[in-house]
Amino acid sequence: MARRLKNLTWVLVWLAVAAMLLMRLFQVAAPEPLRDERSGRLIADYGSWHSVLSAKAVYAPSDSFGVLMPIEDGVYFTQVDANLGGKVGVNQLGLSGDLVNIIPSEFDVKSRVHEYGGAPILAIGSSLFAVKRDDQRLYRIAPNQQPVVITPANTRHADCVSYTKGSRLICVREDHRVSGVPKASLVALNLNFENEGETLVSGSDFYSSPRVSPDGSQLAWISWQQPNMPWDNTELWVADLDPDLGIVRARRLLSQMQGAITQPLYSPSGELYVIADFTNWWNIYRIKPDGSPEAVLEQAAEFASPDWQLGNHSYAFETDDQLIASVQHEGKTHLLRIYTKLRITESIAAEFAEVKQLVKGPDSVYFIGSKITPEKGIYRIRGRGVELAYAPKLCIMDPRYVSRAEPIKFTSDISGLPVYGYFYGPMNPEYIAPDDQRPPLIIMLHGGPTWRASLSFRRDIQFWTSRGFAVLDVNYRGSSGFGRAYRQSLYGLWGRAEVEDAIEAANYVMSRGWVDPDKVAIRGMSAGGFSVLSALAFYNTFKAGVVYSGMSDLMALDRETHKFEQGYLHHLVGELKPNSPLYRERSPLYHLDDLKEPLLLVQGANDPVVPAQQSNVIYAALKRRGVPVAYLLFDDEGHGVKKPRNRVAALNAELSFYGQVFGFSPADSQADQRSLLLIDNGEALRH
Repeated sequence: MARRLKNLTWVLVWLAVAAMLLMRLFQVAAPEPLRDERSGRLIADYGSWHSVLSAKAVYAPSDSFGVLMPIEDGVYFTQVDANLGGKVGVNQLGLSGDLVNIIPSEFDVKSRVHEYGGAPILAIGSSLFAVKRDDQRLYRIAPNQQPVVITPANTRHADCVSYTKGSRLICVREDHRVSGVPKASLVALNLNFENEGETLVSGSDFYSSPRVSPDGSQLAWISWQQPNMPWDNTELWVADLDPDLGIVRARRLLSQMQGAITQPLYSPSGELYVIADFTNWWNIYRIKPDGSPEAVLEQAAEFASPDWQLGNHSYAFETDDQLIASVQHEGKTHLLRIYTKLRITESIAAEFAEVKQLVKGPDSVYFIGSKITPEKGIYRIRGRGVELAYAPKLCIMDPRYVSRAEPIKFTSDISGLPVYGYFYGPMNPEYIAPDDQRPPLIIMLHGGPTWRASLSFRRDIQFWTSRGFAVLDVNYRGSSGFGRAYRQSLYGLWGRAEVEDAIEAANYVMSRGWVDPDKVAIRGMSAGGFSVLSALAFYNTFKAGVVYSGMSDLMALDRETHKFEQGYLHHLVGELKPNSPLYRERSPLYHLDDLKEPLLLVQGANDPVVPAQQSNVIYAALKRRGVPVAYLLFDDEGHGVKKPRNRVAALNAELSFYGQVFGFSPADSQADQRSLLLIDNGEALRH
């Protein structure tokens, strides 16, 4: 009898397998899901819901603004063109709202000073100066004229300002003509033809933010030395400008103060202002005539963010004694008017999740603003209110599908410090899940790691929540926006502290019954990818991981990283001493035997920061041990996935990956089933 039952069991198993194969072969449609009698919604597993937001809709729109540059009759701004693979052009926004293309996207405006670039354009009269991505040279672009290159080959320039008395541009230069490490300086360039220019300042490892006083008599700038990053310790300098002699009487200000000084800015009357974190918080200071700092407004809040790129502007002068400033307090953004003489503030707007590029235009202060809902654009401040000056064409998303973030904050049992995050629950008006289910959770880790999660509307988050996922975007130890001490609380602990915070954040939402504890994934890119690999190699909380260009070998990173970040690991991990085991102990690449959970690797073949060989090694090791692993390699990408078509492919593959790991079938017919083949047969998929 037992043998007959056993044989019958095997028959049933083979019949089930055969039925599944036949359904695939003949593409037999699955039966329609049931409807809930009370709500009329379809009943389907979390993760399997059909969404109005496709992967293409996530990355196709060209809504990414980079820089605002005021001119006499409006502003210039850079904008990404998704139709050209993410290339960048420049548009002019007139006072009446008319839009004119000044530099086509094919030109591709992008600076790579300090590798991460920023501030690639400057307007003077009717001429626009712009850095071209492919050769990193600065071009003068004037109406009805061909672009004229004005900088030597193998040099990079950015963050330029006009010096009208000397008929020059003053720019940050990074000289790659020398062997070894590129040399940094501030240079004065002729406006009209290719020239070597005149070196004004050199000797420091890095320079940023040259600013000329309104009367043209002074130049202020920021410099710093390795191993500092610009959010660690920087120096403020000022010098007299002479049209014939260049700079004279250079002197360092605030030398008795230690902190990250950033964004020097002259008031209309010529007073110098800066932002500094002398008292833990990035607050605004006026430099008094005797050279000492005077706080404009002391708040336990941040008026700046880390200078990963040049050209950040988080405050601007509306009048000589009125500032418009963006401030961050515990993850929320406020737009303020500050009366500098009275030292009082007036709230202008609190509905923005992110405010960037505050600049004084010809008629008002302009900024780039985004909200927790899809609205995003260029805004201007008029009196006590804010008005929209320009908004890109975006895919319209039904607000019923939009998941609103619920901010979370709790005290870590491990560190005693707060952990912050934004929780997004599943949201789709067409579906509900079976009563016995809870949603899978995706823990998102931002990069940097000195960056931060934001409340700004993100289509990639809504991609997941509209399909039935929950998402938790974590601000772990080391994130910016919470003061200098919190930013530096990661130092010496990278690969441990942020992972512990992510684990506690996951436990926080699991303990409340918001998610399924057996379906928790973690994802991250670059530095966030390192944290994902660390979480899977050294801890066992997460059931799956997704890594985009993730660092895995700290020793290789220390050897091969570019100049800007050469000292960063010494802060994040510790000094690499001869025969020290520390970097190897912290590197997931050397602990792959402890990595047992399913992993999706997404990698650029030409990545200069994280060589593809590292991902190759991880993939081969996991495949050899039988760990479910998928590998998506893009031949035309470097560090990170930048091109829209590749991002679409990666997002669809990620959806398919989660479906396999957590046992649901994505509703999207376009979900990349090639990642299913990856897990089945262990062959790398190359795009």
